[in-house]
Amino acid sequence: MSADTVNPIPLYASSLRLTAVPTAVGCSRMFVRHTLKLWQLEDHAETATLIMSELVTNAVKASGITEPEPKAWQTAAEHVIGIQLRAVEASLYVEVWDRTDAAPVRKNPSRETEGGRGLLLVEQLAKRWAVYRPRVGGKVVWAELSLGLPVELRPFERTPLILPSAIRASQGPVEGQARSALLDVLMTTTVDAMVAARVIRDT
Repeated sequence: MSADTVNPIPLYASSLRLTAVPTAVGCSRMFVRHTLKLWQLEDHAETATLIMSELVTNAVKASGITEPEPKAWQTAAEHVIGIQLRAVEASLYVEVWDRTDAAPVRKNPSRETEGGRGLLLVEQLAKRWAVYRPRVGGKVVWAELSLGLPVELRPFERTPLILPSAIRASQGPVEGQARSALLDVLMTTTVDAMVAARVIRDT
């Protein structure tokens, strides 16, 4: 296959590394709303925000600090999660990385049980969800939402997302690991989408 025969497909992607503390959940919701507004995909913001909230909550529980108001000295360089939104073809992907290997477990809580319904909600809202194992370690839990129609690249003005400075993960080995993991899942799954799109066009 020559370079001339490759037809690139439109792709939007944006990622962020956050300190793995409870306030990351609210910041991840801001990230979703801000990003989808830029991409003119606001119609999907409510569902994507709910899914991102659940996945980030799980990631913080798995690898971060769960105290509501942790002290600065409690957070360390390893308390990092990575979040990413990606729109390719007719799908929107919500992706969350944390440094632990243990996959999240889908529970079946009773009506009286508090909590434990996160993945049930994700399962109901998403087209599908799964766990990706990046080469740098940890895991990316992702969920796919249907956009209905393939995305079209449009010019937009990049406006910065204003977040509290302490919530952005400081640079270091784990922040770099999160960055690499999100790039890994982006590259791998985007190539898969391009191949699938080409197969559909050629049939």
